[in-house]
This record gives sequence, C-alpha cells and structure tokens, in this order.
Amino acid sequence: MSVLFISDLHLSPERPAVTRAFLVFLRDRASQAEALYVLGDLFEAWIGDDDPTDLSLEVQKAFAELSSSGVALFVQHGNRDFLLGKRFAANTGAVIIGDETVINHWGQRALVMHGDSLCTDDIDYQRFRRKSRNPVYKWCLGALPLKRRQKLAVDWRAKSMAANSNKASSIMDVNAAAVDRVMEKHGVSTLIHGHTHRPDRHSTASGERIVLGDWDSHGWALEMDDSGYQLQSFPLLATEH
Repeated sequence: MSVLFISDLHLSPERPAVTRAFLVFLRDRASQAEALYVLGDLFEAWIGDDDPTDLSLEVQKAFAELSSSGVALFVQHGNRDFLLGKRFAANTGAVIIGDETVINHWGQRALVMHGDSLCTDDIDYQRFRRKSRNPVYKWCLGALPLKRRQKLAVDWRAKSMAANSNKASSIMDVNAAAVDRVMEKHGVSTLIHGHTHRPDRHSTASGERIVLGDWDSHGWALEMDDSGYQLQSFPLLATEH
C-alpha cells in the first residue's frame, strides 16, 4: 500500500468539476492507500468549522468514510484554510498536523509543508501569514458572526488576486535559502510541499524538493511506496464517472 500526497485543490461551489474529481479520487485511489496527506488549501476558503455549506458537509462525509475504512488521514493548514480546527478533525477522523512535520513511511523520511512560509521574498504576504496564524487573531475571527466571516472570505480572495497580479512571479516562489535552512533544521533529504502551483522535482543542497500541483484542468498527486516517489497528474474530466 502506498502513501499519497495532495494539495491546493481550492475546493469551492464555483468549481464543481474539481469537487467531483476529488471525491472520485478518494473513492478510487485514496481508499487503496495506507495514508493520505492533504498539504493545505483543500478549500478555496474555510470560514470556520461551523461552515454549513453543502460542499463542507460533502467533503467531511467523504473524509469520514475514508478514515473509518482504515486509511490514515492527515491535513495541514494552508493559507486559504487556516481556520480548520478541532471540530473538522473530529467530524472527519483527520489528524491536523503542524506547519513543518517530518514523516516516516517505507523507510523514507520527509518533511511536509504547505510551502507558503518558504516564500520569504513576498514580504507583504509573510506579514499577513504571521497575523493569520496568531491564535488570538484566529479566535477573534472565529467569534465573528457567520455572515461576517463569509463576507471577509470574499474580500480576502479579491484582495489576494489583485495583489498577486502586481507581483513578479519570482517573488511568489520559494526562496532557495529558506528551503536549505528548513531542510537542514529537520535533518531531511526530501521536502514535499504545495502552495506555489509549480509542480516539479528540484535538486537541493540536502537532497530533493518535490512540489505538488494545484487542481485545475488536471489533478496532481504524489505517490510514495517502497520504490520511491512518483509525481503524477491526471485530467479531471477523465475522473468524472
């Protein structure tokens, strides 16, 4: 049995094809795995564990079925869904893991991250990230009425799109020195992350950095087994049946 890694699905009601493809992926691929790691930005926006939308309930139900079947489920916060919390974990059987988590499977040791903390050249984003991950800030957000949080999510998305359109592409990618530091800090030769939407495999000073892709016209998954790692893509339309 293999271990699967995905990230950056950005599930939203406006992209039902991605949701359908994801549910098929859980049923046909993840159900056969030893473990599934979701490395952030599962949702385009997560306004809190009291989210009453059909999408929220459908995903939580599918995750609960997966974890109850014996597949270990691990979820990491992304920059879009940093409010995922204890109720979501209880409803799904998922374990919410830290921003920098070292894993061991098949005799292989790797560091998994969402990846946004590595984009250190994007000063404005790093300022927002520090604020959004502050427990006091998250508590204050969670205390707001649901409709207020829904409006905030829309506003954040609009501001993010506007800000990113004016940034150089290189600024929004990871910083090589930050990558080397975090791999050395954890003593790993493999780093797996998402966030940048630039799927690839890169050599680093310590070993290899594997970047997961975002789900848009294609889905992306990294598979780990006793033979190593395989980064795979598949057209979403082919998964709809």
